[in-house]
Amino acid sequence: MCGIIGYVGFRNAVPILIGGLKKLEYRGYDSSGVSVLSPENDIIVRKSKGKIANLEELILQKPIVHSTLGISHTRWATHGEPNHINSHPHTDCSQSIVVVHNGIIENYESLKAQLQAKGHKFVSQTDTEVIAHLIEEYYKGDLFAAVKKTILDLKGAFALGIISKNHPDLLIAARVGSPLIIGLGKGENFIASDVPAILDRTKKIIYLQDGEMACISKKEVKVFKFSGEKVIPKAQIVKFSVDAVKKQGFAHFMLKEMHEQPHVISEMGKRYIKNGKVDLGDFGLTPAQIKAITRIDIVACGTAYHAGMVGKYAIEKMAKIPVTIDVSSEFRYRDPIVDKNTMIIAISQSGETADTLAAVKEAKRKGAKIVSICNVLGSSLVRESDAVLYTHAGPEIGVASTKAYTAQLGVLFMLAVKLATVNKTMSPGEIKEFLDAFKKIPTSIQAFLADQKTVARVAKRNSHFGCFLFLGRNINFPSALEGALKLKEISYIPAEGYAAGEMKHGPIALIDEYRAVVCIAPASDVYEKIISNMQEIRARKGKIIAIATEGDQDIKNHADDVLYIAATHDLLTPLLAALPLQLIAYHIAVQLGCDVDQPRNLAKSVTVE
Repeated sequence: MCGIIGYVGFRNAVPILIGGLKKLEYRGYDSSGVSVLSPENDIIVRKSKGKIANLEELILQKPIVHSTLGISHTRWATHGEPNHINSHPHTDCSQSIVVVHNGIIENYESLKAQLQAKGHKFVSQTDTEVIAHLIEEYYKGDLFAAVKKTILDLKGAFALGIISKNHPDLLIAARVGSPLIIGLGKGENFIASDVPAILDRTKKIIYLQDGEMACISKKEVKVFKFSGEKVIPKAQIVKFSVDAVKKQGFAHFMLKEMHEQPHVISEMGKRYIKNGKVDLGDFGLTPAQIKAITRIDIVACGTAYHAGMVGKYAIEKMAKIPVTIDVSSEFRYRDPIVDKNTMIIAISQSGETADTLAAVKEAKRKGAKIVSICNVLGSSLVRESDAVLYTHAGPEIGVASTKAYTAQLGVLFMLAVKLATVNKTMSPGEIKEFLDAFKKIPTSIQAFLADQKTVARVAKRNSHFGCFLFLGRNINFPSALEGALKLKEISYIPAEGYAAGEMKHGPIALIDEYRAVVCIAPASDVYEKIISNMQEIRARKGKIIAIATEGDQDIKNHADDVLYIAATHDLLTPLLAALPLQLIAYHIAVQLGCDVDQPRNLAKSVTVE
């Protein structure tokens, strides 16, 4: 969600801070701001509603002098409407202390009342401003001590960047729940919400852990636990390149990332398939621990939840283990029944999804084994897990997930085969057939991507519809949900996904000539069933876009438009169906002039509950 950049060093801070904010635009935001310390040790603040371009224009109108210390922020509104006053950074009464914050302070109202009773004057509606005033209240000449006392009063999630006019060479950072990293340079150091913000400055990163804070100068970084105990942090070298977070000639990051899917799946096959078997390496669970698992519960949010639904079908079919799936935000509130023989599969691209982390902690408390599927090394979810399967999809900048989704599907398929192998629920021949089919998926995806003219034409013909339904059966019911989500996310067209068999239980009331219906109908043992659904739609004048298997000519008799995917193993069809669904959403959004990479109100990483 909110993006944070901080700098202390020898360069002019403003270009670094603004440049870093631009690289975090994918996180979603509605305002932005920057604060630096002037050569005269005065706090300078510039902030603006809307895009970072508005902030840049403001800085041109009211220039900022050269400064070597500063913090900046992009805000995704939680407390208080998006406007200039509620934008970060926030200051104390004396304009001496400046704070940027990602997260939610749950007890801010009671803290605010206490501070107001002591004479503090608040100007914003935000929870964040409380932090600046608390630090002011505790400040007795030692900024670190004041911040440490403040943190102990806060309830909720936060990543903080703090500077003070009284400490011209000091940047303080702290985190609980919300991600924050420290970038190490030569004679300069950085803080940021995510690696892409500082990747052009340094690849040497410290991942600040929950319950840790740091004192950062241009020469050194000192990390402490909130208790005051010193920590020796381990720096990591980021392996992906700056080019990985550039568009590289594509019109949008989303389009670029869709085109990266063949490579991601191909590399996954090379990594996890060896000598005709799935080899997950030392991923954290032994065969004995796997055999002891009697049930699996998958927890995830949004697109990752849809991937988890596909995983449920695959694992039950292949490994014969009962699987339930929960939206992470609901899991812990139903007092879930889990024990030491339960495997929790937690899926999160960022590994920082607040609801999924909370679900995992609840399951761990009850003794369950945690397997995480994640894209980010060293993330909070990874640290909470007994076993980890990385998707290795590389950075995903587009808010609407594409390659992260198919990578999650791929890893779930690999895990399903591993479970089936250990439990001997698939024969060697069945496993070979499945893995051989998996290896062909990248070529099939590449072939579909090579000719987008058909998808673009279909999208243009149907972009005028004000409502879409997406229907699928069996393992492609989740595909219908994901297709609907993609369209809603980036085109703002109302869309719903349904199990096709449920159409007669309500959704059929929506069918008329003003609705488009996307039917996912690849060759499978439920093919005839969905053809029947399509006939029911046509009888009510609905406009049908079908996703079908190459060579299926009969389906043209039941659909207005057909998009073909390659033939593959039944269980693998969601990997191929994802492409036309993503591209339909993409081309409709482009046709309507929507902001594809940064859709309104959305954030890439949801780090608050």
